[in-house]
Amino acid sequence: MSSAQLYDTIGATYTVTRRTEPRIAAQIWAALGNARTVLNVGAGTGSYEPSDRYVLAVEPSALMRSQRPPDAAPCLVGSAESLPFDDRSFDAAMAIASVHHWPDPIAGLREMRRVARRVVVFTHDTDDAGWLHRFWLTRDYLPEVAGLLAGRPSLTELAGAIGARTEPVPIPWDCADGFFEAHWRRPEAYLDEDVRRGVSVWARVGADAERRAVSGLRDDLASGRWAERNRDLADLDAAELGLRLLIT
Repeated sequence: MSSAQLYDTIGATYTVTRRTEPRIAAQIWAALGNARTVLNVGAGTGSYEPSDRYVLAVEPSALMRSQRPPDAAPCLVGSAESLPFDDRSFDAAMAIASVHHWPDPIAGLREMRRVARRVVVFTHDTDDAGWLHRFWLTRDYLPEVAGLLAGRPSLTELAGAIGARTEPVPIPWDCADGFFEAHWRRPEAYLDEDVRRGVSVWARVGADAERRAVSGLRDDLASGRWAERNRDLADLDAAELGLRLLIT
């Protein structure tokens, strides 16, 4: 299933739980530097688009495009691997949590590098399998996530394709953007179907794995087992769970 087909299927309530997290946004916008024109690739509903610069968006999913707010940047139909722009058309190109859906991430990143002087990508470090063990949801309830990473280009390969450096992105405990790892200190959120529907991981692991994970988590929250196993998280303000920026 392509990313457009996936989000045309699961994305109907995306804006209920997925929105700009200001602290992560500040890190992304700082990485954009003094860019005045920005291309947002795989733009979704428009989260993290800076309001103080000219932004043009590209998004393949009709359902996601339909949920962009009226004051969002103009959005074209298109994919990362074939951007309809001349070389160096933009000061910067950004991609936020979408690279893992692209059919050919390396080609998409090279296209971004072709059309922009700077590239900023918010993605995940698949080189570091340690986060799967640090994150209680994948460690104790949803081990199938490890299989989703198989065959994907490593962070090293992605960075090497465009000559990028990497920068860690800590996840605040009260993160406003409900991506997969966002509720690491708020486990009850994963019992909410709207939260799960806003994250492609749940669709990709399948209904049986989802039911088993949710049932196990619900039981452990009720019994106090989750709190006992994860008591070290209670005083943390942010977590390092493998999220990264690629910056050229």
